[in-house]
Amino acid sequence: MLLTCDPTDYEAGMKLLESLTIRADRVQEQVLDEILTQNANTEYLRGFLNGQSDKRLFKKNVPIVDYEDIKPYIERIANGAPSEIISAQPITELLTSSGTSEGQPKMVPSTAEELDRKTFFYDLLVPVMNKYVDGLDQGKGMYLLFVKPEIRTPSGLMARPVLTSYYKSSNFRNRCLNRFNVYTSPDETILCLDSKQSMHCQLLCGLVQRHEVLRVGAVFASAFLRAIRFLEDNWRELCSNIRTGHVSDWIDDPRCRKIVTLILNKPNADLADAIELVCRDKSWEGIIKKLWPKTKYVEVIVTGSMAQYVPTLQFYSGGLPLISTMYASSECYLGINLKPLSKPSEVSYTLLPNMAYFEFLPVTRDVPCNCVSDVNCIKTDDKVVESEAVGLVDVKLGHYYELVVTTFTGLYRYRVGDILMVTGFYNNAPQFRFVQRRNVVLSIDTDKTNEEDLLKAVSKARLVIEPLGFLLMEYTSYADTSSVPGHYVLFWELKTTGKADLLKLDPGIMEQCCSAVESSLDSVYRRCRRRDNSIGPLEIRVVEYGTFDALMDFCVSKGSSVNQYKTPRCIKSEEAVRILDSRVIGRFFSREVPFWEPFNMQGK
Repeated sequence: MLLTCDPTDYEAGMKLLESLTIRADRVQEQVLDEILTQNANTEYLRGFLNGQSDKRLFKKNVPIVDYEDIKPYIERIANGAPSEIISAQPITELLTSSGTSEGQPKMVPSTAEELDRKTFFYDLLVPVMNKYVDGLDQGKGMYLLFVKPEIRTPSGLMARPVLTSYYKSSNFRNRCLNRFNVYTSPDETILCLDSKQSMHCQLLCGLVQRHEVLRVGAVFASAFLRAIRFLEDNWRELCSNIRTGHVSDWIDDPRCRKIVTLILNKPNADLADAIELVCRDKSWEGIIKKLWPKTKYVEVIVTGSMAQYVPTLQFYSGGLPLISTMYASSECYLGINLKPLSKPSEVSYTLLPNMAYFEFLPVTRDVPCNCVSDVNCIKTDDKVVESEAVGLVDVKLGHYYELVVTTFTGLYRYRVGDILMVTGFYNNAPQFRFVQRRNVVLSIDTDKTNEEDLLKAVSKARLVIEPLGFLLMEYTSYADTSSVPGHYVLFWELKTTGKADLLKLDPGIMEQCCSAVESSLDSVYRRCRRRDNSIGPLEIRVVEYGTFDALMDFCVSKGSSVNQYKTPRCIKSEEAVRILDSRVIGRFFSREVPFWEPFNMQGK
């Protein structure tokens, strides 16, 4: 089911969205029927369906799988086996994951047709945004987008991150220009393989066109904040480029240099002076609105682990709306935020029923974990009962599920690894809040702290330091079991807002932060600390400015994509821990044992 959408036709776009969501059940049946009809004779499905395309047989016989189950098939294709072992359509490339959720990058198949499906998805975002924000056709978007070098597999297929795939495709490079997709960054700067040169050139172009910019953003909040940090460190050089009309000599990518020189056009001392005046201010609070005064919103993903960046984004944006427009993965593009102006904590995505066939595995909340802190403690199990999977329109409001997809590209009943909560319905299509990645936890004893638990606990602790002039820029964690009992370690990178000295951190305040984190963690953790003594006091290690840039560089060197990179919230690599430890400027421990009492079932 391959649809098209004219992004300039608002009424037609919204009508198509209504049709898809009203007929969600029928669309899903059509999607599954098309996938099975096309692929029933592939080696993979033939082993379960004997060449039949019966949907009931599919749900009865085809197992729900994770990456390890399909990895042998992917590796065969990477080594030269024909696409037909999993897909009737030719597999044209392999898409790699970000590599920060489960260690090494995974590879999933993709086809030429899937690029068209993604183009439809992007085009449908336009009428949704136009419904809520006027005048987007009157200026440009400053979107900071990046690519990563590909890996050529023995078969000749390229393996690359999903966004690199799209930006290098003809769908993106030869896109039909319309007044809604005019960007300040030329394609040459986006496609530059040197991320530093790319960042410099894209920011330079954005500054030169500052009065034409109506929206700014990147894919993830972390990437956008990395750009702001680059600007903090390099604004003098960027202003010099503008003042002289000359691109810095170290920019040696010929295509970047040529196109940016054309955009600079000539020396512009007045513009350089105006930008310098803004950047010289001791406080960069509201810097986005000051540098790009017509900006209507910041478009970045701020759900899931990206939610921790919201306070920092709010500091820099000066109250601009923070908009998460879409939910996607390497496996397939998934859903759209139909209320883009909603608060980051209230964002939900409506899954588009034409993008893939969706199923959902119920997961449970461990009620005792919530008896005091009200933390969502999600229990998932690697052992799957296929009969428990429910369809897109059969999910229940307020329930938690793990997403399973069957795609047009050769994945069948594949566990994406995302945990979602149903927040409502748009017509007959459910809306979901992204909760966490499956099995991303800290654990010392019987405790299991997931990514969302950790975010909520850190958010409590940051309330202790923010009034004192400190911003928590980044954090990660690891379970230190080098001593008995083991304990949680949080690495924090802090920044001052101009009225505090980072070198004069008050030990008492930082110990309060440690206690605030512990008191916000779940009942099992607090029981282990107070009753069982199986977990030691939580530790916060404050690291110097720029440490998390070094961590990203390390992750990129191991296969992560700059464009898709997300700071891992739990570190397991000893080398990564050494990188963080080498930059520690202060260590603080919790002095208080958190409160705990047995869970009382009475009255429940």
